[in-house]
Amino acid sequence: MKILKEYVLVINPGSTSTKVALFKEEICLAEKKLNHSPEELEEFEKVTDQYELRKNIILKWLDEVEVKTDRLLAVVGRGGLLRPMPGGTYKVTKKMMEDLNIGVQGEHASNLGGIIAKAIAETEGIEAYIVDPVAVDEFENVARVSGMPEIERRSLGHALNIKAVGHRVAMSCNKKFNEVNLVVAHLGGGISVAPIQKGRLVDYNNANEMGPFSPERAGGVPMGDLAKLCFSGEYTYSEVKSKLRGKGGLTAYLNTNDAQEVEKRVEIGDEKARLIYDAMCYQIGKEIGAMATVLDGKIDAIVLTGGIAYSQYVTDYISEMVEFMAPVIVHAGEDEMQALNEGALRVLKGEENYKIYEEEVKMND
Repeated sequence: MKILKEYVLVINPGSTSTKVALFKEEICLAEKKLNHSPEELEEFEKVTDQYELRKNIILKWLDEVEVKTDRLLAVVGRGGLLRPMPGGTYKVTKKMMEDLNIGVQGEHASNLGGIIAKAIAETEGIEAYIVDPVAVDEFENVARVSGMPEIERRSLGHALNIKAVGHRVAMSCNKKFNEVNLVVAHLGGGISVAPIQKGRLVDYNNANEMGPFSPERAGGVPMGDLAKLCFSGEYTYSEVKSKLRGKGGLTAYLNTNDAQEVEKRVEIGDEKARLIYDAMCYQIGKEIGAMATVLDGKIDAIVLTGGIAYSQYVTDYISEMVEFMAPVIVHAGEDEMQALNEGALRVLKGEENYKIYEEEVKMND
């Protein structure tokens, strides 16, 4: 009897957990966050050495939901810190596996996504994919110039969610993704504002270093004063780094990174909370305006996404600032599992071709 292959397995590794989901077409049939204890992980020298442990836990979960691997159409993993690469859905290849294992742009749990996906897929003779990793780089050269030859602007941000939302908005406009111009603002712990030109992410602020401040990141602060702070002798390098990322933004001003808590303070009349919250919204609106110029003002829509986009206070404030340029569409939340599945489905349905890593990136060896 012929076995019906009908499911896509999605794998999203984090530092102390692995999120897994099973999809049939666009429908999520099962999803779980598989936690890993510090004791389990501390014996491994490198993050990628954990792949066998995590793979076996995923296979155990599949047994629990009573789905055998021979029912899988494909396996898709979260993309890791690979070489700078164009966006899209990529087949996991030998060279990609080598770069994930090496950690060519650094060690991170997301490097395990493609490795585990490949390990499970090859046992069934099916394909493993990754989709729009953090390393997506579609910048025009002019966008890389910073003003200091020693420093280049880098393409690092929330590419997976930004591109996934872009695809959905294009579909809602009865257009293909490569036919629309969008400015997408991802509003989360970090804030990325990106101009999408005919499907390409041609610029955006690195949320760790520039752009609007966010719940826990300082964004683009005045450089002269920052330089003085760094050489004041009052702070170590790690302390300044923490002020910029982790303890900046809302956290620095209001001692919380919880936007909902800040909004509650605003509602009961806390004027300091209102000023800081409004300032964050103001900076987001200003950044959207800046990125609109990259598209020469020819914009099909402005899209607000990420967890903070659930706040009507925030979306109303920003909309009032920017809606003169284009319609504002709110796609609140960030569903990485759905985004990964959608990337695989576009290939499985023949809506787009998968890409080959070795053909798309610059190899130095």
